Amino acid sequence: MARRTIGLIAGKSQFPLLFARSARAQGHRVVAVAFKGETLPALEQEVDSLTWVQLGQLGKLMKAFKSQGVTQAAMCGGVTKPRMFDLKPDLKALGLIKKIRHMADDGILRTFADYLGEQGIEILPSHELMPELLARPGVYTARGPGDEEREDIEVGWQVAAELGKLDIGQCVVVRGRAVLAVEAMEGTDQCIRRGGELAGGQGAVVIKRCKPNQDRRFDLPSVGGDTVAVMAAAGASCLVVEAGRTLFFDLEQAVKLADASGICILGRG
Repeated sequence: MARRTIGLIAGKSQFPLLFARSARAQGHRVVAVAFKGETLPALEQEVDSLTWVQLGQLGKLMKAFKSQGVTQAAMCGGVTKPRMFDLKPDLKALGLIKKIRHMADDGILRTFADYLGEQGIEILPSHELMPELLARPGVYTARGPGDEEREDIEVGWQVAAELGKLDIGQCVVVRGRAVLAVEAMEGTDQCIRRGGELAGGQGAVVIKRCKPNQDRRFDLPSVGGDTVAVMAAAGASCLVVEAGRTLFFDLEQAVKLADASGICILGRG
């Protein structure tokens, strides 16, 4: 494979670090732009070049990429969504914001990706260099879902699809065939906590599914050991992810914790 210079737009979590390590292990040079207050500082040790920006500093981001000859980039890791209301956009970002019709994840990210494309920077699928992170179909844990959990899975699977069509969120919590919580701006962990509380800490099913019209270059659903830890604390009993379209981090740790907590994990196609 030819050596490339790959841009990395790095949000929070371990994902940007994993991407950078994988890219460099495959011989590529990584030029990263990181967000102050969001991106882990440890990223600096994993990349060839790092520029810190505030949310909304689009001009500084573009300058960092152009100066390093970046023509391809990936977006890895999100940002704390409520911070979107505290943006201090520069002139370039202001012009872009005016083009966004719906201030939801896909609408924002597609507009941003289109802008980068117009500037000669192709957005790569964030999982392109790490296909092994994609969830596989089947049961991951010592036990599979029981009959009542399967009924809840069917309800949650359909509701998650409808939620995704509206570009609202990717996570739904169900118990007794009743929807307890749906994900919005607060994120998956808070959605699980709220659903678990409404379930009385007993047996809620968590569904994490890709939006039907999801642009697979960015913002794929993701779960990991931290997700299972939140579920265990909330008393949830089953996690269902969309196979082939969900990123699964810390898989071994997640399965070990799930088995210890009596939680089943299922990859559904």
